[in-house]
Amino acid sequence: MKQALMVVGGWEGHTPNQSADVFEPLLVEGGFDVRREQSLDIYTDMNVMASLDLIVPVWTQGEITKEQLQGLMTAVHSGVGFAGWHGCMADSFRFEPPYQFMVGGQWVAHPGGVIDYEVNITNHDDPITQGLGDFKLHSEQYYMHTDPSNEVLATTTFAGDQADQYWIKDVEMPVYWKRTWGDGRIFYGSVGHVFSDFDVPETKEIMRRGMIWAAR
Repeated sequence: MKQALMVVGGWEGHTPNQSADVFEPLLVEGGFDVRREQSLDIYTDMNVMASLDLIVPVWTQGEITKEQLQGLMTAVHSGVGFAGWHGCMADSFRFEPPYQFMVGGQWVAHPGGVIDYEVNITNHDDPITQGLGDFKLHSEQYYMHTDPSNEVLATTTFAGDQADQYWIKDVEMPVYWKRTWGDGRIFYGSVGHVFSDFDVPETKEIMRRGMIWAAR
């Protein structure tokens, strides 16, 4: 049986526990034994980290020690998958550029707050998005700084009418991507501000597939 670790905590505004509750049973159904931790200290346990196939971070903002970060990045580099969503993965540990380098992007804004927007599938051949179409959301539309080496699977386009930020009109922004870090696979999706965002079927299915793809 594959081993998955969910590390849950950080800013409560992103409903970390409820969002983790959405995916833990899906991982179990997918053949994973899921361990859930509420402390970043687990990243320093080399025996646990070496036993894993997948890490799902659900931790917005906060700070991470050098030892915790080293344990996490070493595990991923060795082949442990790393997959997550929204600020729970791409707005964590803002003072740690090495972490952002590994993830492949960092949140910088959500113009207009919670709005209506559309996600457009740009790679219909990838197993993570195959058979799925464009979909609409009422949530935060993430504006991100992203790594050009990411393999982008879906994007969103900014209307330019949010918060009077007209200069971002027609900017096409990655929403879902995958990449590698050493021998580890990384999957990220910017959707998932709160757990109810995963009531949209496509958002839950893409994340489920992405986690399975990322696993060792």
